[in-house]
Amino acid sequence: MAQQDVDRVAGIVLAGGRSRRMGRDKAALDWAGEPMLARVVRTVGERCDPVLVVAPEESAAYQGLYGTGGPEAQWVTDETPGGGPLAGLAVGLARAADAGATWAFVCATDMPLIEPELIDELVRGITASTQAVIATDAQRDHPMAGLYRTDAARVIAELTAGGERRMLAALDALTTHRIAVGTPEWLTNVNAPEDLHRLHV
Repeated sequence: MAQQDVDRVAGIVLAGGRSRRMGRDKAALDWAGEPMLARVVRTVGERCDPVLVVAPEESAAYQGLYGTGGPEAQWVTDETPGGGPLAGLAVGLARAADAGATWAFVCATDMPLIEPELIDELVRGITASTQAVIATDAQRDHPMAGLYRTDAARVIAELTAGGERRMLAALDALTTHRIAVGTPEWLTNVNAPEDLHRLHV
């Protein structure tokens, strides 16, 4: 896939989590003057169109930010409640396919340090045979920082229908290419209050 085709990539931000470790909704956390989810959506939108925020109507993200000056994105609310991020991935990929996108960049709402260059690096890793291109660092794979073919939605939906919830299961089910990204800080997750303190926000 050529670099000039990057605009054909959709963006999917998974925002349906319960933020148990943080103790409050991470999507609405203030990050440099805007909700964290808005920051992530804005960054993803520099390379991706459309940008989809996947969060069931019961989620704190939807109830707190939808229609109240939150991020400018298309909200996708038909995720199965309790299905975890894997269910959100299946729904998001299906909606991105409906929008005409062949690939979708997928990330979580708690990754405010991502930059458009992360998407560029992953796009360069696409080959004719890959179904997913996933960012890695020295510690682990990051399935919620990757590109997925939108036609993989069916495979992911079958996993969730069988009771699977782990995002890593998607990597095992798909032909996956792993990329050691140039700036590992892009992959930082903000999971708990101490993470906010550490990042001086």
